[in-house]
Amino acid sequence: MTGSARRYSLTRIRSALRLFRKREDGNATVEFAIVIPAFLFLLMNTVELGMITIQQSMLERALDQTVRGLRLSTGVPKQHNEIRDEVCSRSGFIRNCGTSLRLEMVQVDPYAWSAVDPDPDCINRVEDVQPVRSFVTGASNELMFIRACMAIKPVFPHWGLADDMDNDLDGRIRLYATSAFVQEPR
Repeated sequence: MTGSARRYSLTRIRSALRLFRKREDGNATVEFAIVIPAFLFLLMNTVELGMITIQQSMLERALDQTVRGLRLSTGVPKQHNEIRDEVCSRSGFIRNCGTSLRLEMVQVDPYAWSAVDPDPDCINRVEDVQPVRSFVTGASNELMFIRACMAIKPVFPHWGLADDMDNDLDGRIRLYATSAFVQEPR
């Protein structure tokens, strides 16, 4: 290639690049491609947080209503499965409650306080279901501490918020609700 042909080709390339730089045909597409992932991320995390909040609220409300019934009942103390079924029947929005809810109830002495284990057990669906951790029905005028732990499947398991939550090996999010009550005299 001769020198003048080379200059002519460089001039054509520069001219084509100048024209390309002045065109505005793809501006909206570029902006859309940059902004839409951020909006989708925010939208999906908002939906996920809403679902977690609803299920947490329903679990706490169901446990509070069940504990109120336990506190006021003066009959035979209820066992683990009966209490679990009551919590599940009142929880409403929580899927697979009967198989994913785990209850722990222990007697606490208010005069000789000993801390309750801060790490509740949740059902881990990867492993076998564990037996009840500790479930003491209590007698009259005893202070009882009850804790419910539930493992729920996130709506978007690998997108943002669900990865940062307290997850088990199966990727389920753990929700906790606690309450304390005094057994009424019989």
